[in-house]
Amino acid sequence: MKEFKKFIAKGNVIDMAVGLIMATYFGAIVKSLVNDIIMPPIGKLLGGVDFAELKYVIQAEVAESAEGVGDGTAEVAITYGAFINTVITFIIVAFAIFMVVKMYNKMKDRMAKKEEEAPAAPPAPSKEEVLLGEIRDLLKKQ
Repeated sequence: MKEFKKFIAKGNVIDMAVGLIMATYFGAIVKSLVNDIIMPPIGKLLGGVDFAELKYVIQAEVAESAEGVGDGTAEVAITYGAFINTVITFIIVAFAIFMVVKMYNKMKDRMAKKEEEAPAAPPAPSKEEVLLGEIRDLLKKQ
């Protein structure tokens, strides 16, 4: 149990959890962007098609009537419109992640270049130099 507490208390686990939560909500925002903002105009351009409604019906729904006719089976369909929306959502999320990673790598490269360009600190004085400095200071006091 101690080992588990130590693992959870590490900063990396907390950072990962925050990242996962942020990614989940980022995905929800992108899904809404695709379904509610991007796809309606594309559907309009393609002749008023609602991609969420595009499907290939394998078996039509059979409703049960008041007289008991029909068995009440649900529709069986391949909803390829929803699949198209999901693919577009994935492409947008992948592009956004690509841009974030690209900016991170640029920033990392800039930081590395600044560290290389920074003048090196003078080397620390040797033990002999420190001792001679102390002797000099003592002689000045006398």
